[in-house]
Amino acid sequence: MKTKTALFLLFVFLMKISTSQTLSRVEPPNWWVGMENRELQLLVYGTNISKTEVEISFPGVKLTAVDKVENPNYLFLNLLIDKDAAPGKFDILFKTKGRETIKYSYSLLARREGSAQRKGFDASDVMYLLFPDRFANGNQSNDVIEGMPDKLDRKDLYARHGGDIQGIINHLDYIKELGFTAIWVNPLLESNQPSQSYHGYAITDLYRIDPRHGSNELYKSFVSESHSKGIKIVKDMIFNHVGDKHWWISDLPSHDWLNQWPEFTRTNYRIPATFDPHASQADKKLMEDGWFDTHMPDLNQRNPYLAKYLIQNSIWWVEYANLDGIRMDTHPYPEKNFMANWVNAVMTEYPNFNVVAETWINYPAWTAYWQKGANNRDGFDSGVPTVMDFPLCYAMNKAFDEKDGWDTGLLRLYEILAHDFLYADPLSVLIFPDNHDMSRFMKSKDMAIGRFKLGMTFLLTTRGIPQIYYGTEILMDGDDANGHGVLRRDFPGGWPSDKRSAFTAEGRTKKENEAWSYLSNLLNWRKSATAIHNGKLIHFIPNDEVYVYFRQNDEQTVMVILHNGFQPKVLKTERFNEVLSKFKGGIDILTGKKLENFDKIQLSPRSAMVIELN
Repeated sequence: MKTKTALFLLFVFLMKISTSQTLSRVEPPNWWVGMENRELQLLVYGTNISKTEVEISFPGVKLTAVDKVENPNYLFLNLLIDKDAAPGKFDILFKTKGRETIKYSYSLLARREGSAQRKGFDASDVMYLLFPDRFANGNQSNDVIEGMPDKLDRKDLYARHGGDIQGIINHLDYIKELGFTAIWVNPLLESNQPSQSYHGYAITDLYRIDPRHGSNELYKSFVSESHSKGIKIVKDMIFNHVGDKHWWISDLPSHDWLNQWPEFTRTNYRIPATFDPHASQADKKLMEDGWFDTHMPDLNQRNPYLAKYLIQNSIWWVEYANLDGIRMDTHPYPEKNFMANWVNAVMTEYPNFNVVAETWINYPAWTAYWQKGANNRDGFDSGVPTVMDFPLCYAMNKAFDEKDGWDTGLLRLYEILAHDFLYADPLSVLIFPDNHDMSRFMKSKDMAIGRFKLGMTFLLTTRGIPQIYYGTEILMDGDDANGHGVLRRDFPGGWPSDKRSAFTAEGRTKKENEAWSYLSNLLNWRKSATAIHNGKLIHFIPNDEVYVYFRQNDEQTVMVILHNGFQPKVLKTERFNEVLSKFKGGIDILTGKKLENFDKIQLSPRSAMVIELN
């Protein structure tokens, strides 16, 4: 009898465990009143949470639906927030058989004044791209965090090195002095992967800054500090995939949360399959639904709950941290109609904001397809204001190493720009010589500084929004053939134990200071050069290793001369009289030299001139 009683009590105990409820997460962690879209979806996660009944009672907030999915550990709460709802806290009650089992306090906050009208980055800005783990270590106490297995080892190019948000904050004055007006930081969100997590592109929590970089509060302070110095912040986001250690993965809301295959299936990386009128469905599906890597599960944005989750996550970070822009990684890889809906949702909340899409493809026509307003025959409009101009990047990396031929040397730059008729807005294209995923512009230490000067002058005076990778200012080199680790080396002086600091003139070599000063001069001049921001580009076909173009608006006309030859040259200017005839002189902003006779201009070997005409 005692045995039967004991078994019965054990059965009751086990039943109680299997039906009891816990609450682990509610996301987004808070929201705001006064948003344009008044609908809010809350993801609620906890053991058997779907077996509860949910009640909310707060003026201006209505619980319109409680949605259950396959996994009983999830609920999706749909709220409608009145236009005039006041900020405050309210309780979400989870009840079982009419009795309260869990109470969760949720906050609706007031928005910053003018939040909806924030101005994003544009062609008046120049963006500094920095790799947080390799830029500067400002807080050594967070180098190793308990429960995060990927440890610190600066000798290993694929381990963590300790760079963090505090390190960036500590060097904001350096970035400002250089002349940058915006910063794009590679991902800072939690990436608790067992190894090679340093790059941040395998996220494990979309609402949490990785504690090895800092905290959510510190990130918000970083944005605020940057704004106080006139620097905008662009956040790197990834919606194509997450890390396989993301907290979802061990307990998915539903089987279709991910793009699942019978066995690991890698994407074909063929972006044209998304717009090729002749593409097979098999190729298109593999492109969109295949995984980037074994440790990067591919998200299925066709799932309506995941779609809304991702959209709200973007808006939450913009509002929470007061961001100025988003850079969306692998933009063409997710379902493209979802991505268009995502951009439109963000831009509806923030009409003057900006989003730049990573469009890593080879031809201008392919790139132009992804920009807002493109005249696409299939009727697709991405809604994305800014796309990344990889074709121009490729041209830049060849143009200054070749002699001019029919389509080589400086002609490469001319021919890419001649494709601008394809873009809905060429001024809003992001231009760059390199980034964290490709060989640095100065691929090796053997490259001449003249090449650097020509490249930077072109980048900062042609059409578009320039982006420059950290370390370019001191001629940091790296060849992708040797692996991504060499492209992401530590910035000298970012660590207390470093033997020198390139953050100071004293810590830089003579050659590094020459490059630094040249770039800083250009960057700081460009801040007020309105013709470069929004002026018309008028260029002349390169001839005899010389490329001449003008940027012109109602306020200013700038003449740029790029000479890629190795011998001094006299440039006869009669060919350019359709612009030059209106001007009597000018000043070369690179040297301060005044020019009073435009008939002939003396050119030094492998040099550039940027002449403000007057």
